[in-house]
Amino acid sequence: MRKSLADIIAPEVPYLRRYARALTGSQDAGDAYVVATIEAIAEDTSTFASELGARTALYRAFLKIWDSVAINNHTDTVDDSSRVGAPRTLQSLTPKSRQALLLTSLERFSAIEAAAALDIPTAELAEYLGRAAREVADQVRTRVLIIEDEMLIATDIKFLVTSLGHSVTGIARTREEAVRLAHADRPGLVLSDINLADGSSGVDAVHELNRSFDVPVIFITAYPERLLTGDRREPTFLITKPYEEETVKAVIGQALFFNESEQKIVA
Repeated sequence: MRKSLADIIAPEVPYLRRYARALTGSQDAGDAYVVATIEAIAEDTSTFASELGARTALYRAFLKIWDSVAINNHTDTVDDSSRVGAPRTLQSLTPKSRQALLLTSLERFSAIEAAAALDIPTAELAEYLGRAAREVADQVRTRVLIIEDEMLIATDIKFLVTSLGHSVTGIARTREEAVRLAHADRPGLVLSDINLADGSSGVDAVHELNRSFDVPVIFITAYPERLLTGDRREPTFLITKPYEEETVKAVIGQALFFNESEQKIVA
């Protein structure tokens, strides 16, 4: 039996939510873009380039919607390294750079797939990724709390985080320990597993922390689809286990980018 377009798209939608949330820095905004994408495809199926494969075609349709919103295209071109006073943080990434970085690192698109989704030549994709890598390397350093009950994984994350120039305030194995460590030494970022050693939840630990102060959080889980339903409050930043180093780097950069932007607005 031939699959309907809805059946073809459905398995990819949760992961598009992950991408959209990371790109926008918000569950609400990201999920709204996903809804708009699905509605656009339903209204005009020609927007779904099926010859690219379901996943690439869906992300390409999403990015066409993204590019149609003027605020998402207000920054400059790929090569602006000579611009006087250019900020040396992720704020100087163009929208296309962030899109390319998250496609290849978070969603694990190949270069050919990512270029097709962005509707750009692969050579141009390489330029954007090169710029993104430089900017991530220059991002603002922060203090990181790791909530993870498997010590080998926690140690690996700690090594990765410190290799990026960040410091680790502590490693918590339970909800209670996470709350205690966070209040003793307030972090600028939290990396959290979902299921903890005592049967408690990293999600609950983060909710408790957020009652006292706001902090960007990246969740790491082996079952991301459970937190990408769009039916309830869910994480903005989500990494799948087993993770790759480049994925963690990219998502840390994106989380800190939005956190820094919010701080500047408040200031």
